[in-house]
Amino acid sequence: MDITQFYQTFFEEADELLAEMEQLLLGLDLQAPDSEDLNAVFRAAHSIKGGAATFGFVALTDTTHLLENLLDRARHGELTLSTKMMDVFLETKDVLQKELSAYREGKEPEPQMVEQICAVLRQLALEANAAACAASPVLSAAPAIKALAPAPAPVPAALARDEGSPPAVPTLKVRFTKVSDHDQKLLAEEMANLGTVLAQTAEADSLTLWLQTACDADDLVAVSCFIVETEQIEISTATPSEVSEPQPQPEHPDQPGQPESPAVLADVAATQPALLPGAVPGTAAAAPAAAGQARESNSIRVDVEKVDQIINLVGELVITQSMLTQTASTLDPVLHERLLSGLGHLERNARDLQESVMSIRMMPMDYVFSRFPRLIRDLSAKLGKQVQLVTVGKETELDKSLIERIIDPITHLVRNSLDHGIETPAQRTLAGKDASGQLTLSAQHQGGSIVIEVKDDGGGLARNKILAKARQQGIAIAENAPDEEVWLLIMAPGFSTAEAVTDVSGRGVGMDVVKRNIQEMGGHVEISSVQGKGTTIRIVLPLTLAILNGMSVRIGNEIYILPLNYVIESLQPQSADLHAITADEQVLHVRGEYLALVEMHKLFGVAGAVHNPTQAIVVIVQAEGTRFALLVDQLVGQHQVVVKNLETNYRKVPGISAATILGDGNVALIIDVAAIQRTHREKKAR
Repeated sequence: MDITQFYQTFFEEADELLAEMEQLLLGLDLQAPDSEDLNAVFRAAHSIKGGAATFGFVALTDTTHLLENLLDRARHGELTLSTKMMDVFLETKDVLQKELSAYREGKEPEPQMVEQICAVLRQLALEANAAACAASPVLSAAPAIKALAPAPAPVPAALARDEGSPPAVPTLKVRFTKVSDHDQKLLAEEMANLGTVLAQTAEADSLTLWLQTACDADDLVAVSCFIVETEQIEISTATPSEVSEPQPQPEHPDQPGQPESPAVLADVAATQPALLPGAVPGTAAAAPAAAGQARESNSIRVDVEKVDQIINLVGELVITQSMLTQTASTLDPVLHERLLSGLGHLERNARDLQESVMSIRMMPMDYVFSRFPRLIRDLSAKLGKQVQLVTVGKETELDKSLIERIIDPITHLVRNSLDHGIETPAQRTLAGKDASGQLTLSAQHQGGSIVIEVKDDGGGLARNKILAKARQQGIAIAENAPDEEVWLLIMAPGFSTAEAVTDVSGRGVGMDVVKRNIQEMGGHVEISSVQGKGTTIRIVLPLTLAILNGMSVRIGNEIYILPLNYVIESLQPQSADLHAITADEQVLHVRGEYLALVEMHKLFGVAGAVHNPTQAIVVIVQAEGTRFALLVDQLVGQHQVVVKNLETNYRKVPGISAATILGDGNVALIIDVAAIQRTHREKKAR
């Protein structure tokens, strides 16, 4: 059998297990670690090791084996966790990620890297053992490194009851149903790693083992689920009558462990309490891990390209439905009542189908936020700062294409907050603050957009310092400019107020890239800050790039689409509200505020448009914290449009972000409001 076809599934599951492992390790209380969390970390390492061994990934197997040994000792209380140990565990996780990436690319991991981390793990095991020996001199003869070995053989009850004798080990009956011969062999080998297989029976599609083990049902299910599904596993405590009857010998000669005498097995079983209270033969163990695996079995992995193809087809369906609706609007509603009613049903169903398909691509923001506890832990220690991370709205969903592209911008903002924003404990104490700073990551839906905030309670931005730096770099800005406009200067190319360049930040690169990347995703950045109190950076993004809530406007004989998330209001201006600044530039006075007026027919060179503003319509929009007015001929309507990439099908057009197909089959261009605002601002600066 060609097992390479299962590589991708293993890589994806291993990625998830490593992410879960890191999250659990970061959340551990070193003084009183949660046993369930330690067990979960151990199971993650063991599952990765089992898969790596199956596929012949030697470096991955060796590394996880050493890590697994240490985790096994930690969860059984045989070694005490420390900050140094946690650093090694997290470093090992990073190496495992690199090894996994190498195997994914069809390469072998770097031998020096593998040997180095393995040496660190072996040394950690030696140090832990030496500490245990020092604390308990009686154990000084114990081996330096505890290897993963089968559980000790059972002891007669008479001996087990003697003072000082080791406790007897429980015997479990483990049954696997609907399994092939190949899987039976793999399962028997895995169970042997977790204890002593006293006996086993194999039938056409099932395997039953009597396993003497110190592991609990969770561990057995977690290991087995890499080969079979949860519903194929049945675990119960072996009864005295079962283990007293002679059982068939294991079929595989290389299988470790031999059955003991019936008398010994019966005696051991009689002296052991039931491991799973209420369990009966043929009933699966009701363990949390099993429940989790059962939930996972209800989901499937689908290639993103297939989902994109479905979304594109649904988009075409929506366009076709819109065309039919527009054509049918000219029909007599009395004569064609059934047809129009059917088209109404089609419209509702198409909208529901569109929303359902779009939800498939949605992922929770926890996918992004879960990456930062590790970054903050490492970076705050490096900078000598104390930082507490708070996350809000982890369940808020965003399109997969956007959620992956937003990781790098948020990472840069977090690093900036740690380096420039939050002060050192000494500085915070002098300022009357808590020595530990707070960094908040939040996400929430607002209309058809998602708002992501990176907020710190640090020193805030210094307005005078930013203005001085802007003048030094020749950036034109008025002294009385509003704070929102001043704060956005920190995102100008090459702009930095850092007094010293570090390997974290301060070179004046990065923030402009953040801004550009967010604008390319159809979003914008807003900054608010109070000196001495902190800074908040808000990223506003559309929920998806495939569907857009838009307002269609007419300019001359052309139809354009304005994204609704930029639109504030629309009105018909009066001549008294219009004021000329230059020969070709006007401003509009609206409720005490003067807004720049952008005449769209001039911007796009459209013929036949209305030139007199008092006979046209003004749409007030806001982009990048600035409000301005767009002059159009008339408002046509508001509706959802399917976004089509213009650059792929034609070329990049200034002031245009994408295109769509209207119900009459014509193409309408989608206006890039943020680009128009930037163009207008640069024109004023010149």
